[in-house]
Amino acid sequence: MRFRSLSLQHSIKLRYVTFFYLYVMQGIPAGFALTAIANYLVAAGIEPYRVGQFVAAVGLPWALQFIWGPLIDRFQGSSMGRRKPWVLFAQLMSVAASLGILLISNPAAQLATLSVAFFIHSVCASVQDASVDAMAISTIPTSERGRINAFMRGGMLFGTGVGAAALSLIIHRWGFFYAALIQSLLLLSMTAITFFIKEKRDDVLLPWSSRPAERSTHAPRTNMSMRRIYVELCQGLFSSQSLRLFGAIVLVYLCASVFIRVLSVHMIQQLQWNDSSLSVFTGTFGMLVALLSVFIAGVLSDKIGTRKLLLLMMTIIGTYLVCFNLLSPFWPNFAIARSGLIIWYTFDPMYSVAAMPALMALCRGGVEGSQFTTYMALVNLSDIAGAYLSGYALLWFSAPMIGLGCGLVVFGAMLAAGRALVDSNQTTPSETLHQREFGH
Repeated sequence: MRFRSLSLQHSIKLRYVTFFYLYVMQGIPAGFALTAIANYLVAAGIEPYRVGQFVAAVGLPWALQFIWGPLIDRFQGSSMGRRKPWVLFAQLMSVAASLGILLISNPAAQLATLSVAFFIHSVCASVQDASVDAMAISTIPTSERGRINAFMRGGMLFGTGVGAAALSLIIHRWGFFYAALIQSLLLLSMTAITFFIKEKRDDVLLPWSSRPAERSTHAPRTNMSMRRIYVELCQGLFSSQSLRLFGAIVLVYLCASVFIRVLSVHMIQQLQWNDSSLSVFTGTFGMLVALLSVFIAGVLSDKIGTRKLLLLMMTIIGTYLVCFNLLSPFWPNFAIARSGLIIWYTFDPMYSVAAMPALMALCRGGVEGSQFTTYMALVNLSDIAGAYLSGYALLWFSAPMIGLGCGLVVFGAMLAAGRALVDSNQTTPSETLHQREFGH
């Protein structure tokens, strides 16, 4: 049968394509809400702290992903595959939630309703993200992690670019309704693609179908109770190595979130950048530069190792934040401000490509989906906290002062991460997991 070849476990190319487009699907709503709509609200005169509250409402469900991880790890015995039923279900719910956003006619005047609508959508999308991450950990061999994480991050960047640039233009030319409608249609089309992709060759497309007799292996089931899952999860999360390394990683994410939010507000309100122009620039040229950087980082991650790349990117980001913010008197020069943005679009995604495999390597076998999802929930929480804090920070400090402080904190995080990596062991729990699953 033709669809029997669409198996993630047996096709390297399919793994690259699948995890790219799955993250495109997650990136489109993120770019739409967090860039296009956020910039639109700032330009409409909405106070920065209220825009920060909207961004926080959109991102809050992503910080609660740890709720879904144990459920996904516990219930995974469908004939459709180990993780796919969760992915497909969450995608269908995300499409339904996106259609609900069509009921909003004036985002600036209906900010509370807008926040609720995107909050509901984010709940569904967070389940999708948790299940996709669980699928990634259980299907990607250790040797491919760096490059496929680059494709995952690249898909997120591409989707964010489409959501930011294309949907921003549609808002200004045809209205919010049509932007939300196009988002819904894009999500629906990608959900249809997911239906035909299998984790293993003998998985079925429909839950009521039976597997071929000659391939009647059942999808892996966990024998662990929910209590045991939580015990294993806590042991993984609260190990010394996890606390030290993840603490440093998430601190850099927090600083990055604060900086880019205050910079966007500063550019629109102080430097008089047009909100649509900023969104389009972010979603086009910025996205292309970031895509190139993220694929380079993927190759470097597998060549020099994620640990070296992680420390290198922390050092570069800290240096950038200090130097760029010291040059703030020159920001009114359009070329300098634009160059600063381009450089940021280069470094930020490269950091994620280094950080994600490092976090995957910390995950314990059996609860890898739960543990990685919890890491991602806390990363998302740091992004939400950064967006929320940035609005209030601007009430007391200027954007350059905030950015300079972020740079100093990143240097401290780099030193902490370096010490954690020096003390860590060479063999990780996840490597043992993949050796078992792929028969190494």
